[in-house]
Amino acid sequence: MDRKEQIIEYFNSLDRSLFMDINKDLADVDTALPIGYGQTVSQPSLVLEMTLLLDLREDSKVLEIGTGSGYQTAFLSKFSKTVFTIERIRELYDKTKIRLENMGFDNVYFKHEDGTMGWKKFAPFDRIMVTAAARFIPPSLLEQLAPNGIMVIPVGGSNYQELLVVKKDSEGKVSTECKGYVKFVPLIGKYE
Repeated sequence: MDRKEQIIEYFNSLDRSLFMDINKDLADVDTALPIGYGQTVSQPSLVLEMTLLLDLREDSKVLEIGTGSGYQTAFLSKFSKTVFTIERIRELYDKTKIRLENMGFDNVYFKHEDGTMGWKKFAPFDRIMVTAAARFIPPSLLEQLAPNGIMVIPVGGSNYQELLVVKKDSEGKVSTECKGYVKFVPLIGKYE
C-alpha cells in the first residue's frame, strides 16, 4: 500500500467525533463545525486533501499552525516523524494537548503562542501546515521552511482564500501553486 492509500485508509478509520466536545452527532457530515472559542474543525475531505498536498514522509519534521481540536494534528502525527504544533487559544491548547496525549500521539510537541511567528527553536521544518487564513504568507514561516520543504496555507480575505502549496527548492527559491478556494477562520498574530 502506498503512502496516499495509507493516509486515505487512516482517514476512513478515524472518528472525527473523538476530537469534538460539541456537535458530536454531526461529526460524519463533510462540513466545518464549531468547536468553541470562535474556532472550527475543518471538513474531513479538506483535512484529507491538505494532508495529501503536504506530501508527508516518515522522517518529516512538521510545524502545524493552529492545533484547534487536534483532528489535523492526528494525521500529521501518524504520517511524520515529529510534529510541533502551536495554538494561540489557551483553553483549546490545554484541552487538545490532554486529548492527543491520552490518545497516544507521543511525537507531538505543543506550544501556546502566536503561530504566525513559527517555532524558531526547532526550525527548519520539512513541512508546515497552516490551518487558519492568512492575508499573506508570514515571512517567519517562509524563513523556517527547510530547503525542499512544502507549506500548505490558506491565503486571502475573510470571505474566501486560495489554498496555496508553497515549495522551497534546494537553493531556497520559493514557488506557490493555488489548489482551489477555501474558507478558514482568520490567522491571528503579528503577521495577520
